[in-house]
Amino acid sequence: MEVKKLSISWQFLIVLVLILQILSALDFDPYRVLGVSRTASQADIKKAYKKLAREWHPDKNKDPGAEDKFIQISKAYEILSNEEKRSHYDHYGDAGESQDYQKQQQREYRFRHFHENFYFDESFFHFPFNSERRDSIDEKYLLHFSHYVNEVVPDSFKKPYLIKITSDWCFSCIHIEPVWKEAVQELEGLGVGIGVVHAGYERRLAHHLGAHSTPSILGIINGKISFFHNAVVRENLRQFVESLLPGNLVEKVTNKNYVRFLSGWQQENKPHVLLFDQGPVVPLLYKLTAFAYKDYLSFGYVYVGLRGAEEMTRQYNINVYAPTILIFKEHINKPADMIQARGLKKQVIEDFITQNKYLLATRLTSQKLFHELCPVKRSHRQRKYCVVLLTAEAPKLSRPFEAFLSFALANTQDTVRFVHVHSGRQQEFASTLLPDGEAFQGKSAVSILERRNTAGRVVYKTLGDPWTGSESDKFVLLGHLDQLRKDPALLSSEAVLPDLMDELAPFFLLRWLYSASDYMADCWDSIFHSNWREMMPLLSLIFSALFILFGTVIVQAFSDSNDERESHPPDKEEVPEKVGKAEPSFTKDSSSKIPKKGFVEVTELTDVTYTSNLVRLRPGHMNVVLILSNSTKTSLLQKFALEVYSFTGTSCLHFSFLSLDKHREWLEYLLEFAQDAAPIPNQYDKHFLERDYTGYVLALNGHKKYFCLFKPQKTVEEEEALGSCGDLDPSLPLGESRGRPSCGLGPRPIKGKLSKLSLWMERLLEGSLQRFYIPSWPELD
Repeated sequence: MEVKKLSISWQFLIVLVLILQILSALDFDPYRVLGVSRTASQADIKKAYKKLAREWHPDKNKDPGAEDKFIQISKAYEILSNEEKRSHYDHYGDAGESQDYQKQQQREYRFRHFHENFYFDESFFHFPFNSERRDSIDEKYLLHFSHYVNEVVPDSFKKPYLIKITSDWCFSCIHIEPVWKEAVQELEGLGVGIGVVHAGYERRLAHHLGAHSTPSILGIINGKISFFHNAVVRENLRQFVESLLPGNLVEKVTNKNYVRFLSGWQQENKPHVLLFDQGPVVPLLYKLTAFAYKDYLSFGYVYVGLRGAEEMTRQYNINVYAPTILIFKEHINKPADMIQARGLKKQVIEDFITQNKYLLATRLTSQKLFHELCPVKRSHRQRKYCVVLLTAEAPKLSRPFEAFLSFALANTQDTVRFVHVHSGRQQEFASTLLPDGEAFQGKSAVSILERRNTAGRVVYKTLGDPWTGSESDKFVLLGHLDQLRKDPALLSSEAVLPDLMDELAPFFLLRWLYSASDYMADCWDSIFHSNWREMMPLLSLIFSALFILFGTVIVQAFSDSNDERESHPPDKEEVPEKVGKAEPSFTKDSSSKIPKKGFVEVTELTDVTYTSNLVRLRPGHMNVVLILSNSTKTSLLQKFALEVYSFTGTSCLHFSFLSLDKHREWLEYLLEFAQDAAPIPNQYDKHFLERDYTGYVLALNGHKKYFCLFKPQKTVEEEEALGSCGDLDPSLPLGESRGRPSCGLGPRPIKGKLSKLSLWMERLLEGSLQRFYIPSWPELD
């Protein structure tokens, strides 16, 4: 009886729990959680989700209920961002998960029924697909797109990031989870950033990272993404992180090069760090520290087990049985600070490095360094003064600088920073602080300044005498600093300082070479390591370019072969070409086009327009050239315009005229290729130089190197006009009559030379005119 009551109570509890779960599910409203209306667009939903996710992220919000709130926000966004789930919720009040839950309950019932009849170890069949249990490991490392862009990418310039891409129902993700957990615990303690991206909820971020499958592991450093391609083993992950770091972060220092390494402070303007340790390999923690502070310090490593290291260990009194870190500033014979302990921790090293980031008297080489060393005054209690030495650049330390350095070393005030400027490199900056006059020309000077705003406004006071480094100069500077603690009004001068020039910035060519080398390295890595889906756009672009290139070459080759066959001039006995053979661009319909303009555009063919109007004329285009002289120019051009006006509707014809007085030799050379058009001259032809070619018209095809010729024919009026010139040979055509071209010819006979030009133009467009080929176009002098 008691057993029966107990079973009934258990059943009652189970039913109560189920009812509470159903009520909580019914109470969940994704629209209310995201604060959007039921008619909100996807853009509004995404905007609301980003805002709430940024506000309630557990890493940023320390409220005890932030974690639950963030889960609700993610669940609401998952429902509303999926149109199918959103539609189901709008119609039935849930996202279709109740049916899945019922199916899951049925499966569990069948499994329990099977389990009641057979006994076995259930842990063997246990798969941790429960997202709540599995995500508890990666929950604090979850990344969202905005968090990645705004925080992870900028932070990757100080430390590398190791990111895992995972998803639900991923067997491989479960398999690598123990190894991932161990690697995260080790690498995070060394200073490596960790991130987890759930591909189901952050598809945009997963696509942005280029992860198309799960699980995927990738590293990010300096904003660049590199994929992990080896077996997921703890040591492989450690080596992968180490491979992300640049190879020149830490220099191997021995007894042969330690003096050169430590003496580089003057050129690099940085303190130098030396780690003495027993291992032949540089520790990963030290490399990560060097990467984080690469802009402020130079790092070196000394393997104490190497032959010859005894000299350095003896000189600096190093205990070789424990790791020792030394920091050297302006003096290489004595370290400025040191730390020694077994098992150095990340936080201890960072605190030690942060306290020694700058030299005792750092040289101002950039505006960024000026902002860090001489910050803007925030309040009366946060005053920061900078003592600036303006000195000339010298290969060795000068006496004024050594005296200034010793004064800075003896300083105990936290509110005062000591810096120096090479006045030759920062002339505008130095001239602003120096008083007018010749007292400081070529000499060093000391100024005390306080910055008032980021625009460059400062209050300052320059010592009245040049700085020589004498004891009296030190005494005067010390008196000013003591007085300044009591009376800040000592800085009575005001000025606006110009921005400092970046002295250590690489040249443009070097920056371009660095960028090109990084790009080539990325391409090489992408070719051999990226999957095909990532490479498809690049491969498509390459093959498209190759196809266009080779296609163009093949077409051009066939075109050139056709041109060569057509370029051979026909024999003199050959019959003129048949009427049916026409130029592809000149059809009969071309002559019937309506003229586009109310005038004929005729340009003169000169040495300036010769190349564009003939030699490099586009294929399918022809230039119709009228031959005229200065005396017949006006009348022939008017008649020529009337004859060719009806043919100006086609864009394949161009019209020009050639001056016979200027270019007779070019024309006669061309006419030598026409059949019986220009007999070869000889020394007995006394009238050859007076031959008249006015009225000739040439149709020139610049691309295929041939021309067609129009010769004017004599009319009855011209025959009568020629009868008055007794010294003319009547057997010759009008255009080849010997004697003065104006002899006996009035304006009307001259215009009559072109009376049949329109018929000739129609035959030109039909392609029925004879063509005269030439090997190449002569130069037009």
